[in-house]
Amino acid sequence: MTPAAGAAGATGVPPACAPLVLRGRVVGADGAGAAAGGPPPTRPVVMAIVNRTTDSFYAGARQYDDGAAMDAVGRAQAEGAAIVDIGGVRAGTGPEVTVAEEIRRVVPFVERVRAEHPDLLVSVDTWRAEVAREAALAGADLVNDTWAGHDPRLVEVAGELGVGVVCSHTGGAVPRTDPYRVAYPARDGVVDDVVATLRAAARRAVACGVPAESVLVDPTHDFGKNTWHSLHLVRRTAALADLGFPLLMALSRKDFVGETLALPPDERLEGTLAATAVAAWLGARVFRAHDVAATRRVLDMVAAVRGDAPPAAAVRGLV
Repeated sequence: MTPAAGAAGATGVPPACAPLVLRGRVVGADGAGAAAGGPPPTRPVVMAIVNRTTDSFYAGARQYDDGAAMDAVGRAQAEGAAIVDIGGVRAGTGPEVTVAEEIRRVVPFVERVRAEHPDLLVSVDTWRAEVAREAALAGADLVNDTWAGHDPRLVEVAGELGVGVVCSHTGGAVPRTDPYRVAYPARDGVVDDVVATLRAAARRAVACGVPAESVLVDPTHDFGKNTWHSLHLVRRTAALADLGFPLLMALSRKDFVGETLALPPDERLEGTLAATAVAAWLGARVFRAHDVAATRRVLDMVAAVRGDAPPAAAVRGLV
């Protein structure tokens, strides 16, 4: 368990959450540390978004065509993503997508990514156990359950097949619905609810056979929350890092960023990166992102400021 939420050591740097391990691999590990005989240092991880949809809220993430989707995967890996998160259904309201159609969109693509990008970790964004099972059998390493265990069998599938799982918080919202007049008691009520929900879900995942280091917890900004709630969760990232599990932040171009700055999805990059920098400073390790290169650079800069990673080059004043 990490030190108390928000506590900082003598350096004033907040403690980071636990590192993520998938199929025995420490995600974001720097091999140099391992070669020296000590624990490998880790840096924050980018999880790139690839949506096999025609209606995702951000047009830049719609890669329904196989060729465009594979190009997006290759570009994400080249720009520094360690994980690619593949989804087949828009998170918000929209036309029905059956289980069979979601499998058709996602599973063959997972198999192809696994074959063509063997070093890239593959996540599947689904709340359905049937899709999770087929994706894991096709080679997925992680199941991103963004709807907070709506299908209780999903985490059982993850444990059975030896893949990681994302435990999320939606405040009781059901799949593909938008929040309406969401309320939590007191100022920290949303944090208390998120912490309690994620702790219980993570413990169940471990009980189902998922290793604790392969259980990501995600406060799930925007889902079952208004903009004030999502901003407060960014502010209180340290409390989430203190849960003792790897911490995922899915902030990219979300409505809380757009409402804060009064901007549409295609103009939310700077706001996303600002929230990303705050969350990374406060100890989050995995960031789900549309804009891989920009996110990677921000995370590398924050890691250097925190002292978690060295600069790429440090010659000023030395030569």
